Amino acid sequence: MGESEFLAQAEAALDAIEAALDRLNDEDVVDVECSRSGNVLEIEFLDNGSKIIVNSQAAMKELWVASRSGGYHYKQVDGQWINGRDNTELYASLSEMVSAQGGAKVQLR
Repeated sequence: MGESEFLAQAEAALDAIEAALDRLNDEDVVDVECSRSGNVLEIEFLDNGSKIIVNSQAAMKELWVASRSGGYHYKQVDGQWINGRDNTELYASLSEMVSAQGGAKVQLR
């Protein structure tokens, strides 16, 4: 995968995450505020002030996630963002992280 293809896929993933969280926020499932600065998506949980940061790392061709539970790196494998350590999928893992930090069970996809 070339850099421009990675950047397009990473941008699409960040857009999808932000849209899903905005939808959940509008439905009063979680109280979050998303802000974007370039390749960094910051998700702030307004009830407790905690954050999850999702950003793309073009040099590594990875999406990185930092949350209360730790730091994670995801690479594209067969059209999915997969954690190289435990083979979990980005959206499933992020759903668990948001659920834990937001206090309500959510599904981002």
